[in-house]
Amino acid sequence: MFRRLYDWVISLAASPYAVWALAAVSFAESSFFPIPPDVLLLPMALSRPDRALFYAGVCTVSSVLGGLLGYAIGAILYDSVGQWLIAAYGYGDNVEAFRQAYAQYGEWIILIKGVTPIPYKLVTITSGFAGYDIVWFTILSVITRGLRFYLLAGLLHRYGNPIRQFVEQHFGLVLGVLAFFVVAGFAAVKLVF
Repeated sequence: MFRRLYDWVISLAASPYAVWALAAVSFAESSFFPIPPDVLLLPMALSRPDRALFYAGVCTVSSVLGGLLGYAIGAILYDSVGQWLIAAYGYGDNVEAFRQAYAQYGEWIILIKGVTPIPYKLVTITSGFAGYDIVWFTILSVITRGLRFYLLAGLLHRYGNPIRQFVEQHFGLVLGVLAFFVVAGFAAVKLVF
């Protein structure tokens, strides 16, 4: 099933809708959607290594804009939508500890968690809820999300064909490693906060 999905996403890279789909997933992931844009970025960049850096730019801009929506959810709609989203991901009990950590280490939380597999929506919603300065939030989001996506895209741009061959030969292993990092990101938030 996942192999067919991978093949479909590889073929999607040639579609005129590929960039729009990547932008939509990147935007949504930063505020409410559970699946990271890497699911599209990786196969698209493997399919077209010459466009990998462009795809990273799309992810960065869309992710930061989605992060601003997440910030607004935390700042304006926390009591309804924000609290529900945080609880849906199983972190409802930890929000107060996360908010207190923001008061002391806000910039470091945004920078570190933005490049890790920890769900970025938790950072964006909590930033709004904690009243973190929106200008600094935006600047730090551009830095951290850009670093994350451009680092991955740079590697795929430079080593795309050998990486694609490895992924296709060891698809199950690669899928397992990716799943591990996504689960580890969610678990890390639970352990830390």
